[in-house]
Amino acid sequence: MRRRPTSADVATQAGVSRTTVSFVLNGRADVSIPAETRQRVLRAAETLGYHPHAPARQLAGGRSHVLALVLRQTSEQIAADAVLAETLRGLAHAARGQGFRVMVEPLSHDGPDATYAGLLRAQHADGLIISGPRIDDPQLTALVRDGFPVVLQGALPGLDAPSVDVDNVAGARGAVEHLLALGHRRIACITNAPLVYTAAIERLEGYRQALAGAGIAEDPDLIATADFDAPSGHAAMVGLLARTHFEAVFAASDVVALGAIGALREAGKRVPDDVSVVGFDDIPLSAFFDPPLTTVRLPAFELGQAAGRALLERVADPAATGRVLLPTELIVRASTAPPRPA
Repeated sequence: MRRRPTSADVATQAGVSRTTVSFVLNGRADVSIPAETRQRVLRAAETLGYHPHAPARQLAGGRSHVLALVLRQTSEQIAADAVLAETLRGLAHAARGQGFRVMVEPLSHDGPDATYAGLLRAQHADGLIISGPRIDDPQLTALVRDGFPVVLQGALPGLDAPSVDVDNVAGARGAVEHLLALGHRRIACITNAPLVYTAAIERLEGYRQALAGAGIAEDPDLIATADFDAPSGHAAMVGLLARTHFEAVFAASDVVALGAIGALREAGKRVPDDVSVVGFDDIPLSAFFDPPLTTVRLPAFELGQAAGRALLERVADPAATGRVLLPTELIVRASTAPPRPA
């Protein structure tokens, strides 16, 4: 079996000391090394196929070269998240371009397994992207206060941390305005998640703004809460059907909408003949629902990529801040139609 090359082999081939090899390959910016020497070391390492041992590189450079994506959902909810794959692909694309890797950390809503601050404090990761930030999260507030590199995929008012998100309010408002333009007036809303999540709060706000703009008073009986997945959307729709009448529904997630459509069918309601349905996310399967789902498209790959770039900037410069807000697009399909004449 071929022997694995060592830093000593690189030093010999490049004609430098092992210390110089360590400084070059671990990216020590605080040490002055001539550009020609640096290139000679890099060429020797490439020729020999030498890669620094990861833990040793971390000790030498003071970094793990890992970005952690913290998902404030259970493992079961993450498995049902059809947007995550594209978001993660965008994040990994940004990270690899700077020599970083991505760690994914799923968390339940609360309890002892919901601790993630140690990823930064113990240097298992150089920075965190918090996807789906909650308003009741003291760990997040403490990390930002202590100056750790954190980027929100979402937003929390009053928290001074970089943020990357889609315009949830505008997207939801546009979805409901589409239903209003078709002639619907009794429009229900099923949130994508409990209202401790800022995205759920913002999408509900977009629904409210659309109704207010049309001069329609909000009816609390028309609002139900889901919890990320299809079963919760099904349960929310069952509750709505039991307590009130409506002609259309804005489901603030495509996966939630899928469960809601199932409950409508069980109740003998046809989509869109009896109830029009609009979703949010434009997951890959939404075009193949029965009927194909009208929904709000969010740029999942670009969202992950922008979050990765923002976190890399934060790692390099702790003072970096700012908010990136990506636009959404309404995609009209067959799940919405004008209300039938009475």
